[in-house]
Amino acid sequence: MNFEHLQGLLAAPFSPLNKKGEVDVELVPAYYTFLKQNGITGAFINGSSGEGVSLTLNEKKKIAEAWAACSNHDPKFKVMAFLGGTCLADCIELAKHAQEIGLYAVSFTSPFYFKPANVKMLAKACMEVAKAVPEMPFYYYHIPVLTGVGFSMFDLLKEIDGKLPNFAGVKYTHEDFMDFQSCMTFQNGKYDMLWGRDENMLSALVLGAKGAVGSTFNYAAPLYYELIEAFNNNDLKKARQLQQKAIDMIRLLGKYGGISVGKAYMKLVNIDCGEFRLPVVNMSAEQFESFKADVQELGFENFKSRTEARAVNL
Repeated sequence: MNFEHLQGLLAAPFSPLNKKGEVDVELVPAYYTFLKQNGITGAFINGSSGEGVSLTLNEKKKIAEAWAACSNHDPKFKVMAFLGGTCLADCIELAKHAQEIGLYAVSFTSPFYFKPANVKMLAKACMEVAKAVPEMPFYYYHIPVLTGVGFSMFDLLKEIDGKLPNFAGVKYTHEDFMDFQSCMTFQNGKYDMLWGRDENMLSALVLGAKGAVGSTFNYAAPLYYELIEAFNNNDLKKARQLQQKAIDMIRLLGKYGGISVGKAYMKLVNIDCGEFRLPVVNMSAEQFESFKADVQELGFENFKSRTEARAVNL
């Protein structure tokens, strides 16, 4: 089964929550339009940035349906739904739902409470979920910093190859470039390897990455497309400078509380997704004012996402 290799920037959207902390999908159409206007080629919904692990099954379905309603008419915009990884029965239910509403693909990560003992057991879990939607592209989501499961993805590909026809590739959110390159060249590039570390994009481009999934693409897509263009033009000095700008922007996440700072950045591009749910910390009003000053010092206004931003291909 041959699936296309996704290209360009796929954003990992933040799930919109109202002031009561409830999912509010009325924002999704405007969010979708905003991403399109900035050259984003797809969305990885209900993932880490989307607080998928903090949402109920019904909430995840509701968000998926809202994105499907926007994107199903657009074959150039691919929506991939993250299923989770702890309860396989829930993952199977969400996968079937994603297929029913017409989403492009699904993604699954390792169980992270009862962890697989070895890569064979991880492959078995992947196959258990993927076989429920045999015609749908299935991606493994490799993010060992959160799952605590750090098996080599090269070993996973070897274990799955020839056994799971709808296995499309890996969303690779890790820093092991040796493993990533080995996956890129496995079976002559058979599998789609989507880079997931925005702060290391330039290094992934060097290895041949053509598609990437990231949270900062939501609000700084022009910065990354300029970086990609500089790399494609062999202007490595400029590409390095732009990568450093992305790193400086991402450092502010650590300074102000972590993943929730992404929603603060979104407020600065006029997409208010509310706050993160517990146990994630959200910044105070005073911290937000300090954050805005730091963002201004970065020159965020010059590279933030906005309407009619120009895009280039990886």
